[in-house]
This record gives sequence, structure tokens and C-alpha cells, in this order.
Amino acid sequence: MARVAFIGLGNMGGGMAANLAKAGHEVRAFDLSADALARAEAKGCTRAASPAEALADAEAVVTMLPAGRHVAEVYRASVFAAAPKSALLIDCSTIDVATARTVAGEAGAAGYTMVDAPVSGGIAAADGGTLTFMVGGSDEGFERARPFLEQMGKAVIHAGDAGAGQAAKICNNMLLGATMAATCEAFVLAQKLGLDLQTFYDISSKASGQSWSMTTYCPVPGVGPETPADRNYEGGFAAALMLKDLKLAMEAAREAGAYTPMGGEAEELFQRFVDRGGAGKDFSALIKMIDDSWEAPGETKA
Repeated sequence: MARVAFIGLGNMGGGMAANLAKAGHEVRAFDLSADALARAEAKGCTRAASPAEALADAEAVVTMLPAGRHVAEVYRASVFAAAPKSALLIDCSTIDVATARTVAGEAGAAGYTMVDAPVSGGIAAADGGTLTFMVGGSDEGFERARPFLEQMGKAVIHAGDAGAGQAAKICNNMLLGATMAATCEAFVLAQKLGLDLQTFYDISSKASGQSWSMTTYCPVPGVGPETPADRNYEGGFAAALMLKDLKLAMEAAREAGAYTPMGGEAEELFQRFVDRGGAGKDFSALIKMIDDSWEAPGETKA
């Protein structure tokens, strides 16, 4: 077992750190939130008072941070200064491809092996150790990272060189955002045309309209397997995070010169939903805006 520094204990990172501790690693955890640190400690991690304390003598470093600027700051100010050169660096944040490649280059120049390994699966998968990891980095880095990632997930896939994990993640989530928007629209149209929604689900889930958003994450309460829709759209994957990923995808598309009209439409829809107070709801709650039943906090229908 290894000494692991884990920095960033939010909704996703907390569960991931706990799974590494459960696997027998000595996990020294750090976060700016005292509550997050307390939860990590209760699940078997060792509380670190600072990033430097977490990083001392670490054999692996895992970070799960909100955005590219946070990743760059933590690695430049803390990791490169305090982690042993022998430590493997694993960034599981979802950030822009350019920053991922820049930080990986700086890590290599400083003598470290680093991979970007963003995740798919949401809070329940982070807690349950069933995440999917998309990994960017060298073959050596991937093989070193694999044992740690397998203890936090069900699938670990090498996407390519540095930044490829982030590229795969934003392409995947652009597709997810667009298919969820289309799924929501289809259910609303089906209802307005007089179809029973369970019947429509039974048909479409076995026909050419089938998708993950339809059969695994149905946005309609009481239809299909249990989803956040059955819990008033609480938990799951917040609409604000979907919007973040769509913005990263659109930024990447502009830089690459790729034409992504459906991704752009999905970004616009989720931006409107977030602007109307839906940021904390599961992203499938978009259906409430599409069927005009959404009431934002403090908003009352006339």
C-alpha cells in the first residue's frame, strides 16, 4: 500500500479519497473546507493541516479541483515544491485541455510523471467506487496510475498523451448534455401528443431513439430505473457542472475549429436553466424548463 496525498475533497473527491483509504492506502487529505476534512477523516483518511503536510513523502498525489486555474495554482505553488520527485501525479479534475497539457509539461520539466484522469459517473459512482477514468499521459504514467484508479472506478481507459483524458471527458459530456436535452424535449412532445410516458419509454428504449439519457437516466419521475428525477432532481450531476463541461467543450471547439451546433444549443439551454436558479438541481431537471413547469427560487407562476 502507498502514501497518497489527496487534495480536493468536494462531492466527488471525498468519496474517491475514502475509497483509496478503504483499499488500505495511507491517505493524507487536504481541503480548504473543515467540514470536508472532517468527513474524510471519518472515512479513514488522515487530516492534513496544509498541502505541504499532505504531500510530504507521498508516493502518489491525487487532485480533484474545480477549474484549470485551481489546478495550475495548486501544482505550481504546492505540489512541485513539496512532493518528492518520485511521486506519481494524478489530476482527476475536469479542466480545459490547454491547462492540462501546460501543467503536465511543467511537471515533466520538474522531473515528475503526471497523468490527467478526469472521471465520469457522478457522486454515487464516486462514493461507490464505480467511476470511469479517461487517462491522458505516457504509457508509463498510465500503468503507474492504473492500480490507484482501479480502486476508485470500474473502468480505466488510456485515451492518449497528456490532455487526452480531458479531451475525451469534454467530448463525452457534450454528447451527454445534447442527448439529455433531446430526451427531455422528446418526453415533453410525447406528452403533448397524448402518449402515455411509460409507454413512450417502453417503445423508445427499445427502438432507434434509445440512449443512456433515456434508459439509464430518464428525466421523468416514475419511468425507467430510479434516477434523480424520482428524488425531485436532487443528487446526481448538478446542472452547473454540466454547464461548466459544455463551456469547456465549446472553448475547445473554437480553438480546434470544430463545428458543434448541437453542443452550442445544449450550452445555451443549460445556461438559461442555471440562470433561472437550476444550478444545484440534477441536469435532467432541464425537462422542467422545457415543459414550462420550472419555478425558480422566489419565482411564482402567474
